[in-house]
Amino acid sequence: MGSTKKTDEAPAPQRKAMWSPYDEGPRSYTPLWFALGGLLVLGGLVAGLVVMWNTEGPDPTADPAGRVSAPPADQPVAPADKYGFAAARESDPDTLTQKELFPKKKFTVDGRSYTVTILKTDKKCADATEGDKLDKALKSGKCSQLIRATFKDKSGKIIGTVGVANLLNGKASAKVAASVRTKGESKQFVKPLAGKDEITKFVGAGEASVHVATHGHYAIMLYVQFKDGHKPDKKGSKQLAQAGDDVTNASVYPALDSRSLTGRRGG
Repeated sequence: MGSTKKTDEAPAPQRKAMWSPYDEGPRSYTPLWFALGGLLVLGGLVAGLVVMWNTEGPDPTADPAGRVSAPPADQPVAPADKYGFAAARESDPDTLTQKELFPKKKFTVDGRSYTVTILKTDKKCADATEGDKLDKALKSGKCSQLIRATFKDKSGKIIGTVGVANLLNGKASAKVAASVRTKGESKQFVKPLAGKDEITKFVGAGEASVHVATHGHYAIMLYVQFKDGHKPDKKGSKQLAQAGDDVTNASVYPALDSRSLTGRRGG
């Protein structure tokens, strides 16, 4: 099915989604181009269309063991899990904050610059997602909060939304990831959070790539697209993958790595 052309005058009324088959089960980092892909998009306002496409972007799920250094001598010993304290909410009880995940609204990674345009925290996690299976997984996993951030690159051509769900334990986050990776007519994904600026107000309109990854009791979901909503070719797919990798490397994963070490937010 073809993509509907959108103009810059107002957000397009229809969402289409694509899915990147990075589906290899939860590994963890080089952020979430969650190479555990799952896909889809569509929004509560409109019906969505799914198009499968292969990408060869950076692998965002490297084992955190290679990133996390030994804790200071005065820190308690982390649980015997590759995610340390972040393996479960019991050992990592403090709630996440927007400032913790996104301390800077603007950042640059290897010369590529991004700006976070809007942030939102939902205590009712289902309000920030689409799909019955995903909603059910969040509920059964006792999701206590879901923080979303929408970003754009310097050129204004790539936009997207990152969502981090706080769940009971790793088993619960794995179920959330599995629900997003579900294939079929019913699609599950983090709900795009439209910004108020002239660029990110278009997030959710057009074709996008949706991915999910886990980090202990957290599920990280990503929705990224070109602002004009076009279906990317092979080169474009790599660009979207790179953007998702950059944003989560500079924001979400450093915060969750710290959780793995301390079980609480710093500062």
